[in-house]
Amino acid sequence: MDSANFFRFPIEEWPFVLLSLAIGLSVHEFAHAYTAWKFGDPTAKDRGRVTLNPMAHLDIFGTILIFIAGFGWAKPVPVNRSYFKKPRMMSIFVSLAGPVSNLLIVFIGLFLFYLLDYLGAIENLSTGSITALVTFFKYLISLNITLFLFNLIPLPPLDGYRIIEDLAPQPIRAKMSQYEHWGAFIFLLLVFIPPLSRVTIVPLFSLSDHILLLFGNIIGSIFGM
Repeated sequence: MDSANFFRFPIEEWPFVLLSLAIGLSVHEFAHAYTAWKFGDPTAKDRGRVTLNPMAHLDIFGTILIFIAGFGWAKPVPVNRSYFKKPRMMSIFVSLAGPVSNLLIVFIGLFLFYLLDYLGAIENLSTGSITALVTFFKYLISLNITLFLFNLIPLPPLDGYRIIEDLAPQPIRAKMSQYEHWGAFIFLLLVFIPPLSRVTIVPLFSLSDHILLLFGNIIGSIFGM
């Protein structure tokens, strides 16, 4: 098999992919850990997870899988909800913190790119520098919007599932817990069986275009574009 076809991204663009992933995954897990800590749970902080250091968050296999399949994971942040004054409500905020942080990176990335263009900084760069800059922002924005949407999938152990679990009444929560172990298997079916992915994963990720359009319009109006 041709290695160029085996991997999800062109090999020459791996440094930009890795840097974007390091930023996105680290900020995502930091957001979970920091929010839990501020709500009174010291578990993640005691384990060194309230940090933006990628080495504390990246999972080797999960990162490699992103290069191969386009999706993966970081080390999960340990959360002990018994420390929370309002466990269900605060757990929802902790779960939301990760995806929202990725959405914030998308907005900041777009804003910085528009700002550089507005200031005329890009046109003064060499061709190679422009290519590198555009490639970096392309992956920073696209991978973080993927992380945002991916983590909203309502399957364990993703954030979307935890949010629904905390919103559900207790009888439904008990039923959900009985089937949690099927989460990874169901997810793989949705990803790798085209008829299923076309009615589940594909519609979800098509939202990325609408999000980018919305952010683009907001930022464009700021700079009068």
